[in-house]
Amino acid sequence: MSGLIPQRFIDELLDRVDLAELIGSRITLKKAGGNYKARCPFHDEKTPSFNVRPDKGFYHCFGCGAHGDAISFVREYDNLGFTEAVEELARRMGLEVPYDKAARQEMQQVRTLTDALEFANQFYRDALNQPGAALARDYLRQRGLDAATIEQYQIGFAPGDGAVLHQAAEPALRGPLIETGTVSDKYGRPRDLFRNRIMFPIRNTRGRTIAFGGRTLGDDKAKYINSPESDVFHKSREIYGLFEAQKSLRRLDRLLVVEGYMDVIALAQHGIHEAVATLGTATNQDSLQALLRHVRHVVFCFDGDKAGFRAADRAMDNALELMADGLHLQFLMLPEGEDPDTLVRKEGAEAFRQRIEGAAPLSRFLFDRQSEGLDLNLPEHRGELRARVEPLLNKMPRSTLRDAMWHEMMRLCGRREWQPRRDGNGNKGKGFRGKGFKGPERISEEPVEVRLSRDSSLSLALIEAPDLAEEVLEAARQDRSLRQSGRLAHWIRESNLKQHRDVITALAFDSRARSQFYHLFDGIEHVPERENTIASAREILTPNREAVRKQRIAALIKRKAAGEFTAEDHRELKRLSSGEGG
Repeated sequence: MSGLIPQRFIDELLDRVDLAELIGSRITLKKAGGNYKARCPFHDEKTPSFNVRPDKGFYHCFGCGAHGDAISFVREYDNLGFTEAVEELARRMGLEVPYDKAARQEMQQVRTLTDALEFANQFYRDALNQPGAALARDYLRQRGLDAATIEQYQIGFAPGDGAVLHQAAEPALRGPLIETGTVSDKYGRPRDLFRNRIMFPIRNTRGRTIAFGGRTLGDDKAKYINSPESDVFHKSREIYGLFEAQKSLRRLDRLLVVEGYMDVIALAQHGIHEAVATLGTATNQDSLQALLRHVRHVVFCFDGDKAGFRAADRAMDNALELMADGLHLQFLMLPEGEDPDTLVRKEGAEAFRQRIEGAAPLSRFLFDRQSEGLDLNLPEHRGELRARVEPLLNKMPRSTLRDAMWHEMMRLCGRREWQPRRDGNGNKGKGFRGKGFKGPERISEEPVEVRLSRDSSLSLALIEAPDLAEEVLEAARQDRSLRQSGRLAHWIRESNLKQHRDVITALAFDSRARSQFYHLFDGIEHVPERENTIASAREILTPNREAVRKQRIAALIKRKAAGEFTAEDHRELKRLSSGEGG
């Protein structure tokens, strides 16, 4: 809908809004220089890491990565769509959103469809209390649902008669009911889609009914059916129970993804309000992205049978391409023959919560699944594990998590670290040798523990992955102990070297470079595997922000004591001491 609002109006609106006043009307802000700080409203934290920059017109959380402008904040905090957020801000500023005629017609069409669906929802809810719905009420009672839960999720009943909903609707709503598929006219006369079914309204994040799911009370072949897609319902983008979860939990930090409507509802009745269900294929990337728009932590819960494990494998496979640092995915496999609905009623909420807390992280689940049927004491099976895992890891974007999982794969596959070749007298060879540099010569011996300095680790990583040069240069500017890796990164950047082989060739034939870096790896007892080297570098290049801030403050104080303090150093120390560098 954003294209329906002129960009110039959006720009004007953002210019007028006082971001600190807007955010301060919802959470408590504390002044910090020209900025403001607070505990983040989008994730649970004890130390304030949410920063508001009114002069720049944006907020940023260093804890969870939440970032945006006034429209983004209202959307996330109030659970609104883009258009609704703009309208809310416009009302706040006393402005009217200048929709054009076509835009107003499109919005009216959407409202007409949702009005028809809201009518259907109320019709089904009323029908549940009629004499003809005794079987439906008995079913809900047997499933253990109380009146409050039925009201919360607005559960209803579709009578078995062929067209009672259509007949009950006023003429203006009958066309929209057909348009949304709630009523069908496929056979030349209107016929309700849902008949003799328990009805579960599907609501968007603003609480508007956009579709239905229906569970049969008879012997229909389809136990559950859902509304077809329409202009207001795209099943891969919607999440059942999300609206109710957001209403029950002011701060939604985690979502538990289960497979069915009754699983969501049963868990909520037992006080587990973060449960939701996806509506398309539960494991496709559209559904995953829809979940990750709301939280950074998702726990998938599957039945512990073969079908459940297949579904979990699909979820994992689709998640890999999205797994950036900061995302946390886990897998909870239930005992075979159980689902969340039956299990929470059998063992209680506390026991089920313990299962959630013990869910396997994606990394562990991946290696456990790919190791099934293998004996990792056998070299052939270690090779098979790598053949299974490596294509999966190659799907992941570059991240610390991916590097760490490479490291774990190499450990499980039993790859040993390497030590320098020794001559007949037991003397260690140099890392760079001879006229044509070929890198450290390596032979496999007993596994050894790698102990390298941060500077040496980064230098080794630059040989393997020269595309790290910019990051290493930035780190070297902040940490003066990274002298040799900083020089090497500068040379790689200036020489425009992009690949490992380019660096090796340049070191072999560039006499000046060979002279400068000849002794770069003197004293290194052994060279780790490529994946381990890069993983170590990633850990160095993405350290804890607070630790970096404190290290830099200490270095600046040391410079001041030595009489080397400059005006720029003074400004940096003041900024870091106020917490702005964190």
